[in-house]
Amino acid sequence: MSNDVSMFSDDEPTSTTPEANGHGQPVTNGNGASQNDDHDMSDDDDLPLSQTTRKDATSLPPRNLKRKKPVYAESSSDDDTPLASSPAKPPKANGKAKVRVEGGDANVVPESESDEPRSRPKANGRASKPPRKKVKEKDAIDEDEKPAGSKKRAPVKKRKPKAESDAEEDAPPTKAATKPRRKKVKEEDDQSEAETPKPKKGGKARKADSESKEVKSPTKKSKKEKEQEEQEEIFRWWDNQDPEGDGTLKWTTLEHHGVLFPPPYEPLPSSTKMKYNGVEVDLPPESEEVAGFYGALLETDHAKDATFNKNFFEDWKTVLKKFPPRNGVKITNFDLCDFRPMFEYFESEKVKKKAMTTEEKKAAKKAKDEMEAKYATCLLDGRKEKVGNFRVEPPGLFRGRGEHPRKGALKHRLRPEDITINLGTSAPIPVPNMPGEWKAVTHDKTVTWLATWTENINGNHKYVFLAAGSSLKGQSDMQKFEKARELKNHVDRIRANYTSDLKSKVMADRQRATAMYFIDKLALRAGNEKGEDEADTVGCCSLRCEHVTLEAPDFIIFDFLGKDSIRYYNRVQVEPQVFKNIRIFKENKNDDDNLFDRVTTSSLNKHLNNEMKGLTAKVFRTFNASITFQRLLDEEDLEGATLQERLAAYNKANRQVAILCNHQRSVPKTHDQSMERMRLKERAFKYDRMKLRHGLFAIDSKYKKDPRYKDDESDLDDEWIVEHEEGLKTKEIEKVEKKFAKENEKRQEDNEKPQDESVLKARIAEITKEFEQLAKERGTKKAAMKRDRSAEKLEEAIDKLTQKIKAFKLQISDRDAGKEVALGTSKINYLDPRITAAWCKKHDVPIEKLFSKTLLTKFPWAMEAEEEWKF
Repeated sequence: MSNDVSMFSDDEPTSTTPEANGHGQPVTNGNGASQNDDHDMSDDDDLPLSQTTRKDATSLPPRNLKRKKPVYAESSSDDDTPLASSPAKPPKANGKAKVRVEGGDANVVPESESDEPRSRPKANGRASKPPRKKVKEKDAIDEDEKPAGSKKRAPVKKRKPKAESDAEEDAPPTKAATKPRRKKVKEEDDQSEAETPKPKKGGKARKADSESKEVKSPTKKSKKEKEQEEQEEIFRWWDNQDPEGDGTLKWTTLEHHGVLFPPPYEPLPSSTKMKYNGVEVDLPPESEEVAGFYGALLETDHAKDATFNKNFFEDWKTVLKKFPPRNGVKITNFDLCDFRPMFEYFESEKVKKKAMTTEEKKAAKKAKDEMEAKYATCLLDGRKEKVGNFRVEPPGLFRGRGEHPRKGALKHRLRPEDITINLGTSAPIPVPNMPGEWKAVTHDKTVTWLATWTENINGNHKYVFLAAGSSLKGQSDMQKFEKARELKNHVDRIRANYTSDLKSKVMADRQRATAMYFIDKLALRAGNEKGEDEADTVGCCSLRCEHVTLEAPDFIIFDFLGKDSIRYYNRVQVEPQVFKNIRIFKENKNDDDNLFDRVTTSSLNKHLNNEMKGLTAKVFRTFNASITFQRLLDEEDLEGATLQERLAAYNKANRQVAILCNHQRSVPKTHDQSMERMRLKERAFKYDRMKLRHGLFAIDSKYKKDPRYKDDESDLDDEWIVEHEEGLKTKEIEKVEKKFAKENEKRQEDNEKPQDESVLKARIAEITKEFEQLAKERGTKKAAMKRDRSAEKLEEAIDKLTQKIKAFKLQISDRDAGKEVALGTSKINYLDPRITAAWCKKHDVPIEKLFSKTLLTKFPWAMEAEEEWKF
């Protein structure tokens, strides 16, 4: 079976009782009363997504494409008049013309581009100040620009530009690089004192232990030694390399083993067959595999989706024409298909997999790792680097995101003939792990991908890159954030220019300026035109009139589906000139006409590149996310704050940036259960505190009047206490039973006589007696401690538990606040990781509390930032 089958939750319930043909009631195709796939709640994610101007996050209005006719404020401003489209007016007699500031301060510009000095960021990541440039006078606005008439003009059709990607796997090169020399961490010991980096705050000084290493025997290494060895092998490319990167070449030599194809399909047992109209269907492997893809999804939301079912059935019928059922059954009606026998077989296989012993699981993992080992790394310039996604995508059914029109379509099995690989000219060409030959072998040193192919669903190009922690990806990430930091030196000028253009007499310039205002202030994506077979998602440049509503005097309501079909709803107050512009842009247009009909993503990015080399709408988004995050963190006063309070402050800032970038997620289906478990845990902490207080009262009754201890804990009613103590008793008994069984197993292995059952009974009796004592203590405000403790020790324990409860309450509110916001996206793509690294050092927060192991591997260069570092 395809790898896709194993991707689904083991917790999916089996169907309701099927009818004679195997269908569950009342859903056809074997569907029962299904449950949605559960997803565990990520610690990364926080806060209900409400825009800052929205009062109630839960009262989001339904999307309505038909808007009421807006009411506009009266204005006598000349700016309300339609824009002219005539040639420029001649310069005035005094020679003065409107001057536009370009490229920096209006002073000196180098005569040629080669004369212009390039700013080179320093080793600490700070960019030097850009050169001052002089300005060329822009021609005056054409006078012949005719006022836009009242007649409706057909909107200009846009070309479909290349889609943007958050990943930015292959950032364009900017400067030729020298080959970095390999440098290991341990080599620091050989450097002079001047070159030795300062020890990190709270860190331990390194000891020169080369002699002791020689003495150690080459036996099995401890986990700590292995981790240290991995750290020593990290290639510190950021120490001696210009963050601007290279100009053309990404590598000199490249050698790898190609990509790993999934194993061939294994037919189901002969006893497992789908049914059509109650009759078993004998399918050949090719068509059975595709039917199995659907069978595995039977209890998910996908199988209830009409578009998904339609696309699947159409593609499956195409396969059935080539590989029809061997027993002659004709499959023409989707509603008569019963995939439940397949689903039940897959479920039974999941149960078997779960029942595997630890040794069996380890053996299977070891065999898998050994088979994949050679594909997991490559040799880049003679240096071993990890490869990212070296596995070729298995065949399956396309899920898509949101309301994608192609969801349910069949993803074909890829073969070597579909794959182009890229490697060095002298490297041996790898042999595919399945029959066939590569589509092509290239030797392009200006790109970082190792293999590429075109998927059949949307015709998108897929790539195999190096892993996130590789030197090439690290350099690309660093260049991205350095480019965003460089924008700090130009942003005031750029904002002044687009603010001026908001009143431009040229319609295209005014539209572009308004779009730039939204991208800057609201962190909107630029957006691209979409084809009919793509999800109807939009960005700033592709907004239609139906997506924007005006509300007098100066509010604009945005309501559209953004990337991944995530709804963007925001009511924002804007500059009066922006409000007037949107009113003008909407005049004489239908709801489905483009709002910015004279602006495309490519033309906007071309203009941005003229303002600052390498500037795009995405750079603006990265800049605004990072600068906002830095500001929010700096505003927090964390003097004397606890660790949990510091973490809560960080997550709050992260949430606000995620809201700015519209990084939403659906509320996890396990959220309510997760929150209930956390509240029960909080009550258990309070119960423990109550028992400690009562123990203190038993020592000396004067503590009953102490304001620190006299008040009872909230949420602890008598009924809950009984239930909680019964639960504790059950757990304690289960614990001694398991321990007793383990002890007897050990005795049998040692050929000793097992313990008598009376030993277990005595232990259980002791636990029962202990909990009977707890029952007697209820309502007495006295408690006997398991071991003798002084009043001072009890006071100390109560204070610690009080702090623990306070921290846990913060954790609960933090978790609940973030149920609709995805923090991970901004951490990975938009927030300079050096902000987090420096903040952690400044406030003594372990970086592991905020960055997962994946992020620590992805951003090793950022960990070098000192606590004073600022974006």
